[in-house]
Amino acid sequence: MLKLTSVNVHYGDVQALRNVSFQVRGGEIVSIIGSNGAGKSTTLNAISGVLPCSSGTIEFMGKRIENLLPHQIVDEGLVQIPEGRLLFPYMTVLENLELGSFSAKARGSKEENLKGVFRLFPVLEERMGQLAGTLSGGEQQMVAIARGLMGKPNLLMLDEPSLGLAPLMVKQVFTTVKEINTRGITVLLVEQNVFHCLSAAARGYVLENGSVVLEGGGQELLSNPQVREAYLGI
Repeated sequence: MLKLTSVNVHYGDVQALRNVSFQVRGGEIVSIIGSNGAGKSTTLNAISGVLPCSSGTIEFMGKRIENLLPHQIVDEGLVQIPEGRLLFPYMTVLENLELGSFSAKARGSKEENLKGVFRLFPVLEERMGQLAGTLSGGEQQMVAIARGLMGKPNLLMLDEPSLGLAPLMVKQVFTTVKEINTRGITVLLVEQNVFHCLSAAARGYVLENGSVVLEGGGQELLSNPQVREAYLGI
């Protein structure tokens, strides 16, 4: 479904990604792990068109997308939920969700999509008239995920969805990711919570200094001595 081949990204003279290549098959949960500054968010931003690629190719469902604008990529069915949620705090929950249906792909099924996200997050239906900025961190993350789902994605990319959340909410977030996947949505997950991230994933990639240095099954990477020492402190 998604294939990166030798992707390079620069911030001015600084190279952030170096020949990054990986793929995501339809129906999978795939995780990208790595330390701060490894290039995880840069990778997602390059895929979604927020950052330009210096070189390399990105294919989504057989189509080259590395030169498309972000809104065009969303129309193709590839949606990113950004790190830090980036909600509109002075708009209501409902208004934030409706913005997720702005694309041509999703606009015609807004009401159906809204019912779907309320089934997944019943508390958001109760809070739909509340300003998004007044919600708890966990509830705001629910809104961010729900807003992404309103775009009818074929592939949903999540950037640090557990960041800043209490342990109980972290567990709920990963349960939600698995539930989304059972609904037929492919997931690309970037996380520093390595144990939960790889436990949820069919496969994973390890980024270090902008390069893919390891890949394998989720459980295989969890058992890898290098991963256990560097990321799990074992």
